[in-house]
Amino acid sequence: MAIGDSYATLEELKAELRITDDDEDARLTRVLNSVSRGIESVTQRQFNDATLATARIYRPESKVLAVVADFHTITGLVVKTDEDDDGVCETTWTAADYELRPLNGIVSGQPGWPYWKVGAVGDRLFPDSSDRAPVEVTARWGWATVPAPVKEACLIVANETAKLNETPFGVAGFGDMGAIRVRANPMAMSKLMPYVVRPVLVA
Repeated sequence: MAIGDSYATLEELKAELRITDDDEDARLTRVLNSVSRGIESVTQRQFNDATLATARIYRPESKVLAVVADFHTITGLVVKTDEDDDGVCETTWTAADYELRPLNGIVSGQPGWPYWKVGAVGDRLFPDSSDRAPVEVTARWGWATVPAPVKEACLIVANETAKLNETPFGVAGFGDMGAIRVRANPMAMSKLMPYVVRPVLVA
């Protein structure tokens, strides 16, 4: 699936709803789109595949760690830094200068995760006192495949939403209502919580 695609297909949702005609296809497509964007808002992650490598800039967390968006392959990967704070990342790092994390693409014993941390190793350090974002990473952003729990969460909330009347609250297009409906569904949230980038801790 490419960036912007829904995390479940129209056919999958229609099967869940036991719909065999195409009368509601346009509305159900809007439901899937709204819920998928809501999942991204809640998790702060993009689970589709960008298909091409593009450059993004970042501020490092420290001299030895840069947290970036998810990317699932080292094909096309380039790490650069701006050493003189002139807005140009002119120093290209070699593969020996950094370590990608999570190691082996494993989180909590589960393989298949993308990388989202770049650790500086050896003598190389990230600039951490620049006025401008000093780290540029070119990568193929996103996940190789949509995780099964994310697809399931999408179908759960889309199924629930599709059964509502077509009101501004029920199907909100691309706004915040998709995220509201995702957060309001405990079963969906239980599936998404392992993927939330920075979950809010409640004392």
